[in-house]
Amino acid sequence: MFTLLGVNPINSTIFAKIFAVNFKKEIAKRRTFGIISHPDAGKTTLTEKLLLFGGAIQEAGAVKSNKIKKSATSDFMEIERQRGISVATSVLAFHYKDKKINILDTPGHKDFAEDTFRTLTAVDSVIVVIDVAKGVEEQTEKLVEVCRMRKIPMIVFINKLDREGKDAFDLLDEVEQKLGLTVTPLSFPIGMGYDFKGIYNIYEKNINLFSGDSKKNIEETIAFDDLSNPELEKIIGNKAADDLREHLELIQAVYPDFDKEAYLKGDQQPVFFGSALNNFGVRELLDCFIEIAPPPRDKKAEERMVRADEKQMTGFVFKIHANMDPKHRDRLAFVKVVSGTFERNKPYLHVRHDKKLKFSSPNAFFAEKKEIVDVSFPGDIVGLHDTGNFKIGDTLTEGEVIHYKGIPSFSPEHFRYINNADPMKAKQLNKGIDQLMDEGVAQLFTLEMNGRKVIGTVGALQYEVIQYRLEHEYGAKCTYENFPVHKACWVEPEDPKSEEFAEFKRVKQKFLAKDKRGQLVFLADSAFSLQMTQQKYPKVKLHFTSEFD
Repeated sequence: MFTLLGVNPINSTIFAKIFAVNFKKEIAKRRTFGIISHPDAGKTTLTEKLLLFGGAIQEAGAVKSNKIKKSATSDFMEIERQRGISVATSVLAFHYKDKKINILDTPGHKDFAEDTFRTLTAVDSVIVVIDVAKGVEEQTEKLVEVCRMRKIPMIVFINKLDREGKDAFDLLDEVEQKLGLTVTPLSFPIGMGYDFKGIYNIYEKNINLFSGDSKKNIEETIAFDDLSNPELEKIIGNKAADDLREHLELIQAVYPDFDKEAYLKGDQQPVFFGSALNNFGVRELLDCFIEIAPPPRDKKAEERMVRADEKQMTGFVFKIHANMDPKHRDRLAFVKVVSGTFERNKPYLHVRHDKKLKFSSPNAFFAEKKEIVDVSFPGDIVGLHDTGNFKIGDTLTEGEVIHYKGIPSFSPEHFRYINNADPMKAKQLNKGIDQLMDEGVAQLFTLEMNGRKVIGTVGALQYEVIQYRLEHEYGAKCTYENFPVHKACWVEPEDPKSEEFAEFKRVKQKFLAKDKRGQLVFLADSAFSLQMTQQKYPKVKLHFTSEFD
């Protein structure tokens, strides 16, 4: 890799050392994080404003139904623009100060939670967005639980301070109690809603005044090391100044000081306040984030722990997206680089297929805009053009056999037969279903008894997305029929040749199907039926996720 034509071995060694130093610098520059929240908490708007501050876009668009003309940069699918919600994870990269930032903007809607869970395997840290009026909501609880299990460092951003909402201290209590977090405020609001004056930045010891008249310009801050300074009254008024001093005393007494180590271990969560729509508090969040957030972290594989600064490249596919560019009908596999450098035109081992593949045009992302990159470093997300080689969870390496776990399929909650509404387009329908299922939009089960196809989803809205995308991206039409199933369970017999397993397959024949990977699945029609099956066939294990040891 380091040998150059006409370079003697001594120079080659120097070159290798220079590369090693630069490699470590590049890793230290990366910040790869996800933004998670309940729908409508302002997650996509915050993403837009982070891009605005990073100079990646000139004008930000809020997500509000389909009435606005400027739609959000990170919502690139037509259905997202119409609905005003994010239904796919988009990847956005930009530079801010001396850092390279990779944002994974995830869907908030619960019907698309599975995409978000998978995305959380590819992030090194997370920003949790909470609506000041609604507080902690159901979807936020589920997503934070996943982050806590994986010890992912989290920063909390309490949004929409320009509207009336809950008291700041009540919100901090709610975050601690409902989400089980240990919080420490690094900024604090001065007033709220119509009375909102600005934010005191505890981390940088300055005040950012809210004018409320600009959604594009970035506000100036006023340094305030000494809060007893009478200038404070002149700037924000007597009552607001007294309240601020009282609140900050209370914060010092009640909440722990910020501890970077505790944050990185997932044991403490800094909290910021602001209004993403009005660009307010976003700079403070971003400046603190790039300073404290972790660079690419080591990742556990089945075989061993893989360190980010290893020379050998390893990476895994956490998302597949078809038709990012409708003109070209392309299909991209999103790969998170875990270690080493991913280089254009270099052969890498596709571990599951046990074959080497070369990629002539690996992409870096800016929402739907893509550019070809020659070298990518740990923490980066690379888009690889895929002709059907990849599935979610696949690993690429320089030769070592490594499997990254933690990207399972979950048992769906809704099941429907899918029927072809246009017999002339059977080929297009099959191709569309095949590609959309590879993306992880939903799960396909083929019944053993008659070969009928059943689609299982986490939420009902996914059926609309599938129908819409089949028609607009593949020119195929489908209809659905209800299929009453309680749970899909992946089947693992202790002994595949046993009498018990043979009887299980014979008795449950009409409830058995194969998933897309060819694994056997039992589609239990009720909780009672599932319980009875487990009692009757104790040596046939039933799993609610597709990944089991």
